[in-house]
Amino acid sequence: MSTNKRCHKYHIFVRFGCDASFYPTIDFSHKKQYNNYILKVMVDFVLNDIKNIVAKNIAELRQARGMTQFDLAEQLNYTDKAVSKWERGESIPDVTVLLKIADLFGVSLDFLVREEHTALEARKEMEPTHRYSRGVITCVSLITVWFVALFSFVILSVTPEAIPNTWLAFIYAIPVTAIVWLVLNSIWFNRRFNYVIISVLMWTGLLSIHLTAFVIGHQNPWECYLLGIPGQLIIIFWSMMKLRKKKNKTKQ
Repeated sequence: MSTNKRCHKYHIFVRFGCDASFYPTIDFSHKKQYNNYILKVMVDFVLNDIKNIVAKNIAELRQARGMTQFDLAEQLNYTDKAVSKWERGESIPDVTVLLKIADLFGVSLDFLVREEHTALEARKEMEPTHRYSRGVITCVSLITVWFVALFSFVILSVTPEAIPNTWLAFIYAIPVTAIVWLVLNSIWFNRRFNYVIISVLMWTGLLSIHLTAFVIGHQNPWECYLLGIPGQLIIIFWSMMKLRKKKNKTKQ
């Protein structure tokens, strides 16, 4: 083999990050061996390049949203250790996870794997607006629940045949508020608070049942609160199992 060709091949080795000490062991008289090795090196080089691009984009999008690695892991049902590896370029999420990340941040899959995108700074400026909009929507939704309760109270109170105990509408509004809060928190906010919201929903639901039976049925079914004890224990054990599962994933 001529000196020029060998120099050209050596340049390819160095260009794609090959171990130069391995170069003399390649038998260039076997073209297939050489081509296979070069192909492998090129694929590894491209994958490493993509890992770094995806890592940079995920980190920037996460920081622009004001999320921690743990928050992102919660949304994706992964551990914060996995997110940390992605952002350091040590591994890359599979396609399904990349699609979830793209949907979460409102970008395309192409956006995650491209290095240059001039719209990133504009997105960073828009993200606080998105967070503000979600907070406003949540507040408006919760206020709407209480407006409906107030409207029902007024209408039922001023009718010619006034219905007694219309104040119960405000009691029923409490568990309904918890349901709306639970749904919106699961979609947009920190799911760790879902355990607290579910607890509020359970106890206020039992309170509504108790007061309804006491006021309308003239009964005092205080025993219904006993149902809340195993229910609360289930919620506590459920949250502990989820936390332990995430710790085990982190250790692995």
